[in-house]
Amino acid sequence: MFIKIADFIAEWQHEADATRKVMDALTDEALNQAITPDHRTLGQLAWHLTTSIHGMLSRTGLEFAPAGDERHAPTSAAAIADAYRNASQAASHAVQTRWTDAKLAETTEMYGDMWPNGLTLRMLIQHQIHHRGQMTVLMRQAGLRVPDIYGPTREDWLESGMQPLI
Repeated sequence: MFIKIADFIAEWQHEADATRKVMDALTDEALNQAITPDHRTLGQLAWHLTTSIHGMLSRTGLEFAPAGDERHAPTSAAAIADAYRNASQAASHAVQTRWTDAKLAETTEMYGDMWPNGLTLRMLIQHQIHHRGQMTVLMRQAGLRVPDIYGPTREDWLESGMQPLI
């Protein structure tokens, strides 16, 4: 749980940058990749991450423009990546300009429980990490190169002349 806006902003910037790298690696052709037909596609996951920023934070009363309707994902990977950029920046700006550290201790009903706003910010980040991990698996299945997030990828190791661990 965050108790300081500055701490959230620092972590959000780091994790949003990582998510942007994943979004920027998507292709239009890969957006339909799914683990099975009854699961979300890569494009649907990317769009869900984009729209859920506003979806989660608007429940706290924080106001900023939504990226769009979650039920209607764009068919363009570039459009999703641009919308993600805008949504993550809008959220960051809204938290910095409309909330104080004291606001982080206030509670809001979230998914049947009462959460402090600082917990909602923590869960927003964890939600991004969770779905970003799902996306990287689907990206590999679609033949896309996965960007480095917390360290080098298999391709990075190979390009540096090292043998990746299996």
